[in-house]
Amino acid sequence: MTHSRRLLATTIAVLALALTACATPRADAPAAEPSPRFGDVHPEPPQGEIQVQGTVMDKAGAISLCIGPIAQSYPPQCAGIPLEGWDWDAAEGEETAADSTWGAYAVTGTFDGETIAVTAPPILLALFDPMVPEDPTGGEPGTTREDELLEIQQTIQDRLGDEVQSAYVENGYVRLQVVWDDGTYQDAADAEFGEKVVIVESLMQPVG
Repeated sequence: MTHSRRLLATTIAVLALALTACATPRADAPAAEPSPRFGDVHPEPPQGEIQVQGTVMDKAGAISLCIGPIAQSYPPQCAGIPLEGWDWDAAEGEETAADSTWGAYAVTGTFDGETIAVTAPPILLALFDPMVPEDPTGGEPGTTREDELLEIQQTIQDRLGDEVQSAYVENGYVRLQVVWDDGTYQDAADAEFGEKVVIVESLMQPVG
């Protein structure tokens, strides 16, 4: 073998060893962090104003906004989010019975994760004309089997508990309503269950 051929063969061998070393992960290299489970991460409170629809319930001066199920008693009963700065003089269409006053409104305010601070006069729901959010499914049915969807629905309810306002299977998807989501819940659902399997709807919507 000539000198030039020996040099070429040596160069190729060195390059092959280098490529092998690059392709082989180090034994002491840290493992990739797994994606967080759905329900292990939660959205931060909204930074600006939000708008949300529900029933304002004033029971003996304790005022809250109910956006979940309401017991159809008279007066109605529900557990809601505390309201600060609510003024019945700025509202219309309320009803009163015993020590309770209530009405259905679109409420604008800020939300710190526990309390809504009202920042604008409420709008009676009977007069409210909200923007209809775009359906991320485009009206197309999902492809996930119903038994899998029911299992996912139960998993979601088990993990989120009272944060779930409603969860149901419809047209090949799990539809999930929560008080607030900035995309955190949706991203986690997509990562764990697959894209367009769980459709998360935030009942609070940013203003503007």
